Amino acid sequence: MKVCIMCGGEGTRLRPLTFGRPKPCVPIVNKPSIQHLVSHLSNLGFNDVVITLGYMSDAIEKALGDGSLFGVNVTYVREKTKLGTAGSVKNAQKYLEEQPFLVVGGDHVVDLNLLEFYREHLNNDSITTIGLISIDDPTEYGIAEIDANYQIKRFKEKPSPGEIFSNLASTGMYVCNPEVFDHIPAGEKFDFARNLFPELMEKGYTLKAWLARGNWSDVGSPRSLREAERWKLQDIRFTNISGDLYIKGARVMGPAQIGNSVSIAAHSRVIGPVSIGAGTIIEENVVIGPYTSIGEGCIIKSNAKVFSSSIYNRVVIGRDSTVSGSIIDNDTLVGTGCNIEHDTVIGPHVVLKNNVVVHSGTRVWPEVIIPEGSVVKEHVLNEDYDTRTEGS
Repeated sequence: MKVCIMCGGEGTRLRPLTFGRPKPCVPIVNKPSIQHLVSHLSNLGFNDVVITLGYMSDAIEKALGDGSLFGVNVTYVREKTKLGTAGSVKNAQKYLEEQPFLVVGGDHVVDLNLLEFYREHLNNDSITTIGLISIDDPTEYGIAEIDANYQIKRFKEKPSPGEIFSNLASTGMYVCNPEVFDHIPAGEKFDFARNLFPELMEKGYTLKAWLARGNWSDVGSPRSLREAERWKLQDIRFTNISGDLYIKGARVMGPAQIGNSVSIAAHSRVIGPVSIGAGTIIEENVVIGPYTSIGEGCIIKSNAKVFSSSIYNRVVIGRDSTVSGSIIDNDTLVGTGCNIEHDTVIGPHVVLKNNVVVHSGTRVWPEVIIPEGSVVKEHVLNEDYDTRTEGS
């Protein structure tokens, strides 16, 4: 079975995490998120994978290679210009013409039964079947109205208040017959939800829905990224130590996934589910709380506390500092006595000097230095980098 994974977007909504990597390569439990997606698809039997590439494509190719490590065959197709969602799939038409195919976003994190989705489409009479899921706030998605036969009666992209006739949001996952290519112009920007689906309905084509059950996220915000990582950490069922663990007078309450040459000093506590990368050092009297992921080569200094956070590679958390519900990118230094609140994103190569407080909901751009004793109440930008956070 064939699947087309769309990986062309810049991931502006996740900045500053996507300056140094494309969105599908943002780490989740210390692995690029697209590796989780391809592994899930492979386990369901989608072994012929076509990937459309745009922004920072080399990183995606490095993460997946030829696909053999994941039990799939990968074909890469590049976009010279931005073509939109449907346009990017049209650009890969020659690899998808033989049979119905699944379309998913490269930023999707799911545990849905997509094989059931595919089979449901084969058994109905629609040109395409759209995956829908109930969601509390559908204003950032396309929404659909369906009848008792799962036929889509109306479709509205990103509705405003007063236009929300359903909370069934499009997941951005579709199963399409090759016939859809006849309705997508070549070489033009063209989207599934904004252009293709309304046009097909106007022409009298039947569009069906599949109602998804389970976990799904398009990782469109730091909060949804943390939620997706929480799901993946819950999949850790037991403690797995890959190599040498140096532990003295500390306690690990699993489940935990621990890399090689990790050191945990006296009186520290690690409470799972957690993931700790190779070469990380945890000093004395540290508490690592549940739903935390720590990358490779990090140093968590004495009396620090890290709760439900994503710490990437080579990060230093200073003495007596607390990190709660935050994402901290590579090579960042957090000084002594800092407090980093929930729903914050600290970019790569940042220095937070001693006694800094970062308020919830704020982001710090790469290579910024925050002076000692500062209280960060709003985004701290670096004009050397693009400052937009809206879009893909």
